[in-house]
Amino acid sequence: MFATGVTIVTARAASGELIGLTANSFNSVSLEPPLVLWSLARAAGSLPALSTGSHYAINILAADQKELAERFAAKRDGRWADVAWTEGAGGAPLLTGAAAVFECFNRSRYEEGDHVIFVGEVERCSHRAGAAPLLFHGGRFYTEHPL
Repeated sequence: MFATGVTIVTARAASGELIGLTANSFNSVSLEPPLVLWSLARAAGSLPALSTGSHYAINILAADQKELAERFAAKRDGRWADVAWTEGAGGAPLLTGAAAVFECFNRSRYEEGDHVIFVGEVERCSHRAGAAPLLFHGGRFYTEHPL
């Protein structure tokens, strides 16, 4: 019953392969220094690349990016086909049109239960003015509605 924003965590593996996965386990940790966290299942195929890489980006999705959220949540080949992006810090892909992007140094990891918690130090961030966020609640996608 907890509504969350939706992110796609992106990175570039040492082999040059682009890594991307949908995650809604994202939180702020600290303002000084600027730290954020997110978690990934230990069974995830992208865990080795994300654990050893120096940088990743957390792309906070806009309401018009639902298709990207679904694409990067599914296990399928070609998920990067026709996806617009630019290169960020350490080679991490920055998704064009995201509501906000945090470019992070892979500062630390903590193994807890069946997940690994990643703490990233934000080196750069940007946002798209006026972008409505993509939200997730109860197994469905939503966008914001003013109260």
